[in-house]
Amino acid sequence: MASLIDIRRRLKSVKNTQQITRAMKLVAAAKLRRAQDRVIAARPYAKALRDVLVSVASRVAEVRHPLLTVREEKRVVVLVVEGEKGLCGAFNANVNRAVTALLREKTGWEQATLMPIGKKAVDYWKRRQWPLAKSYPGILAKVEPAQAREIAEFLAAEFVAERIDAAYVVFNEFRSILSQIVRVERLLPISQAQVKTGEAEHRVDFLYEPDAETILARLLPRYVEFSVFRTLLESAAAEHAARVTAMDSASKNAGDMIDALTLTYNRARQARITKELIEIVSGAAAQE
Repeated sequence: MASLIDIRRRLKSVKNTQQITRAMKLVAAAKLRRAQDRVIAARPYAKALRDVLVSVASRVAEVRHPLLTVREEKRVVVLVVEGEKGLCGAFNANVNRAVTALLREKTGWEQATLMPIGKKAVDYWKRRQWPLAKSYPGILAKVEPAQAREIAEFLAAEFVAERIDAAYVVFNEFRSILSQIVRVERLLPISQAQVKTGEAEHRVDFLYEPDAETILARLLPRYVEFSVFRTLLESAAAEHAARVTAMDSASKNAGDMIDALTLTYNRARQARITKELIEIVSGAAAQE
């Protein structure tokens, strides 16, 4: 059995760890509130942008744009969106498994290039065999539209120049503080179904300046840009939610360990006291 000093040291260590996990939970909860507000505010805009895109596309006789061109997928870029830090459960590992499964599933891809976003994604995939197009560590600490615009413009330029045939993104979608779902979505080319599912009935005729085709050509890059921005917001909120859950579980486990160590310490202390009493009584009986 461990000595009382060893048990006290371990008990103190676990208590210090519990204080750290509780503090990290509070910090993550505060960050989650702000990230959650941004995600909730972005979702109506995403829906409105898609509705406008559909409305304009429905008034164009034939929708043509380089971002809509469907080619055989041979050269593909996969955006891997993970967290900036660890201690968030299986948040990053789930994305890595989904990316690995995607790369194994798409056997027709001749060249798959990864674009890791987040420090954990960069650290993980730079040690693997897959080539990296670009890397963006640290941008999820504070998600800004300019960062999403840079990524979207790079992908659009590569796609229009036919250096890539498609672009996918793998990320954690924020559902609630207890639920984060790994999503695999195609960013490019934009699906024709996304711009042709408008309401044909009861449609109001508008006057477009200069014309619907020009407006549609401006909306499609904007749609890609905001899709990337929404993905970053979802992942940032999901990371904080996963860390809150992980740190809460760690604090509870530390509490259970403290209770077990306290019980062990009390038993060892009681056994030591009992042994000392027996020695005293035995010594007194021997003298008699």
